[in-house]
Amino acid sequence: MKLQFKLALYNTLTKVAILTLMGTMILLSIDKLSEHHIQQRLLHKKAKLIENLSGMEISSLMEQQKTFTDYNLLKEEYIILKTQKKGSNPLKTYFSREIREIEGSQESYQILNTSFNYQGQMYTLELGEAMSANGQLRHTITFFTFFILLAAVGLTLVSDLAFTRFLLRPFYQIIDQKLNKVNDPIHFNYVPMKTTTVDFQVLDQSISSLMNKISELFLSEKAFIANVSHELLTPISILNSRLENLLNEESLSADGENKIFACLKTLNRLKSIINSLLLISKVENQQFGKPDQISIAVAVQEVCEELEHRLLMMDLHFEINLKQDFHFEGNKPLFHTLLMNIVNNAIKYNVSSGKISINDAEVDGVYVLNVTDTGEGMSAEELTNAFNRFEKFQSDKADSHGLGLSIARTIADFHGISMDILSEKGFGTTVKLKFRKK
Repeated sequence: MKLQFKLALYNTLTKVAILTLMGTMILLSIDKLSEHHIQQRLLHKKAKLIENLSGMEISSLMEQQKTFTDYNLLKEEYIILKTQKKGSNPLKTYFSREIREIEGSQESYQILNTSFNYQGQMYTLELGEAMSANGQLRHTITFFTFFILLAAVGLTLVSDLAFTRFLLRPFYQIIDQKLNKVNDPIHFNYVPMKTTTVDFQVLDQSISSLMNKISELFLSEKAFIANVSHELLTPISILNSRLENLLNEESLSADGENKIFACLKTLNRLKSIINSLLLISKVENQQFGKPDQISIAVAVQEVCEELEHRLLMMDLHFEINLKQDFHFEGNKPLFHTLLMNIVNNAIKYNVSSGKISINDAEVDGVYVLNVTDTGEGMSAEELTNAFNRFEKFQSDKADSHGLGLSIARTIADFHGISMDILSEKGFGTTVKLKFRKK
């Protein structure tokens, strides 16, 4: 999950938790607040009633109370007025909550019970107010709180995503322009990213500093490769020439001639190893361009023609079955080397009168080139180490120095080609080259 989504999710969940807690507290306290409000209203009504009371009103109320109570039209309030016996103690004012049945329906009331003296007569007063409004208020607040919670979650999520995207834009620009789009340190963009966030400024400076060091090491490695090419290959060429001149000496014995031939063979092997290592290094350092439009069919045919003499020597049957002529941009000499090494290995480790087949297929938009042989195959351990340098699986192959597949893998990576090997001991080997179509 991206950082901006994590930040937005954290902020949203935090605010949801806070709003939920506040809503719960409001719902828990709404009953007490409503009850307190009704009690204050009943006390106010009592004071107003006593203030405006007259003898005629008392007589009227007492006359109407023959049915026990007097309710208003909506049955939300009622009043009960009774005379109190002489000599009895005044009733202490208190509140109660009772359920009263009115015309067949029950209703919960908040009731004020009190007494008062009017013109020397003690009266007991009971004022009641229905609690149904309290339930309606609770329902309204619950719905409103839930709606506000949903709206807050939506607005918070959208606003946090927009803000974090804006906030992290310099970070993604640094990743994209200074890491993802840089294939080598020589073409690195050292221009600082515009941002007011100190952390991103430090990150940008650190990456630029690191890439500067890598660039220096890269240039040093290129210089080292050039020096190795000159300092090692030149003496080898001189030794090779001198040994060849010694072969022209008439006084040279047969034993001496054999020893010189052995030395020449060793020098040629050393020269081949150095050239292979230099090639791997140059490819890894992106010292080759990709100026060519390469045809797979043409490249395969050229390799087949070049190795035809070796196929005849081992009596191998070479079969090409390509369904399409796939083209891609790359370096033609390097790709020729890649195919040459793969097919050369298929010949080298094949059995006499065996078979090598090259076919293609398209799987999920990916072009796949398969090179299959009927050789001895590789074990699971050998398959794991197949691309390691100087890894030799059969010691009887004197002309092998264990760099063929390593070179092939390096060139494949350079072209963005996925290279896999399928093999089983005694059942041959298949090398798969996977090209992504543009």
